[in-house]
Amino acid sequence: MTTPPETPPRILLVGGGHVGLYTALRLQQRLRPGEAELTLVDPKSYMTYQPLLAEAAAGAVDPRHVVVPLRRVLPRAQVVLGRLSGLDPATRTATVTVPAPVHGHTERDLQLPYDLLVLAPGAIPRILPVPGLAEHGIGFHSVEEAVSLRNHVLAQLDLASSTRDAALREAALTFVFVGGGYAGTGALAELEDMARYAAKHYPGVDAEDMHWVLVEAGKRILPETEPDVGLRTTAELRGRNIEVRLGTRLESVADGVVTLSDGSRFAARTLVWTAGVRASPVLRQTRLPCDAQGRLRCDATLRVLGQDGIWAAGDGAAVPDLARVGECCAPNAQHAVRQARVLADNIVAQLRGEPLTEYRHELKGSLTSLGLHKGVAQLRGRALHGRSAWLLHRAVHLRRVPTLDRKARVLADWFLAGVLKREIVSMGALEQPRAGFEMVMEQDRE
Repeated sequence: MTTPPETPPRILLVGGGHVGLYTALRLQQRLRPGEAELTLVDPKSYMTYQPLLAEAAAGAVDPRHVVVPLRRVLPRAQVVLGRLSGLDPATRTATVTVPAPVHGHTERDLQLPYDLLVLAPGAIPRILPVPGLAEHGIGFHSVEEAVSLRNHVLAQLDLASSTRDAALREAALTFVFVGGGYAGTGALAELEDMARYAAKHYPGVDAEDMHWVLVEAGKRILPETEPDVGLRTTAELRGRNIEVRLGTRLESVADGVVTLSDGSRFAARTLVWTAGVRASPVLRQTRLPCDAQGRLRCDATLRVLGQDGIWAAGDGAAVPDLARVGECCAPNAQHAVRQARVLADNIVAQLRGEPLTEYRHELKGSLTSLGLHKGVAQLRGRALHGRSAWLLHRAVHLRRVPTLDRKARVLADWFLAGVLKREIVSMGALEQPRAGFEMVMEQDRE
C-alpha cells in the first residue's frame, strides 16, 4: 500500500502591495518546485508602485506602467481577488470576501486554510472630520486618482481660458494640497510643473496667474526625511511662487471656499487631500496584537508577537527599528521593500528548519522629485538639489521598480518625455465612459 504524498505547506499572503508582491517574488525565486503553495489575496489584480504616482499624474510616466499585473509576474501563485474579512488563528483559516461573479448578485465568502500567513494589507488614507472634505476633496492614493487629478487640473486651465467670470477664473486657477509628506509634496510639485508648461497653450492663462498652496499642520514638510531636506524643499517650492503654509490646518470647505486655521479664506475648485495614511482597519478586526496606530506588533524577525506562523511587514506592521533603539521602522516604501526580502527569506528558513534573520536597515538618505529636472536629495549627509537630485531620484526608483518589463517601460517613458513635448490632453471622459452614449440616447428620445 502506497503512502499518499504529503500536502505542501500553504503560504497565504494578504495584500498585493509592496510587501505582498516583493515577498511573493522572492518566494518564487527561493522555493523549490512543490516545496510550498502560494496564494495571494488582494482586491485589485495589480500592484501600484507608489513612488512614481506623482510622475504618472504629471504625464512623465504612462499610468499603466506604474502598475504591475499580479497574475503575470506571479505564475507560481494563485491570485484571489478579494479582501480579508475574518481570521481564525486556532484553525489557521482566513475568510476572504470575493466579488459576485455576476453583476447584481451578492458577495461570497471563501475559507482559505493556511500554514503560514503574511498580513500586508497596506494602508488607507487618513481622513479627518473636516466639514466639506468628503464632498469636495480629491484623494491621491491610487493610479485612478492620479489620472483623475491630472484630468481635473487640465480641465481647470481650460475653464479659466474660456470664462469671462473673474471670480470663477480665480477659483479655477487655485490649487490647494493638504499634507506635506512625500505624496502631497511630490504631487503638487509635479503637477505645478506640468501646468506651468501647459499654460502656454491656453489663451489668456499665464503661469503666474495660478495659485498653488501646500498646507501642512507640522513645523516642516517632508517630516519623514532629515530636517535639511524639508527646509531645502520648502525653499525650492517658494522660489516657484508656491505657498507653503506650515503649522496650518484645513478647517472647512464650503461653497467652493477653503478656510484654513490661520484665518485665510479663498475660493478654490481643487482641494487634494494627502494628509497621511493609517494602517488598514482589517488588522484590528483580526484581534491580533496591535499598537495604538492599529499596526500589528512584530518582533525583529517580522513575526507577529505571540503567533506561530503569522508574519507582517510594511505600513501595517510595527517592526522594531534596530538602528534606532526604542523606535519602530517608518512606514515607507524603502523599509517595505527590504522587509519583504527578509520576510520571504525567514519563511523559507522556517520551512527548512534554519535560523531566522532579524531585519536591520539604517536609512542612508532621502530624495524627492519636484518636476522635470528638479529635485531635492540628501545621501549620506551630502545634500543635492536640482538636476543631480532629480537624476538620482530616477536612478534609485528605476532600480526598485519590480520586474524588467516594468523597468523597460518606465525608462522608455522617461526617454520619450525628454525628447518629445509633454502631452496636455485631458481625458476626463474616461471617468464616465457612458456619458456620450447616454447623451445621444437622451437626444433620440426627444
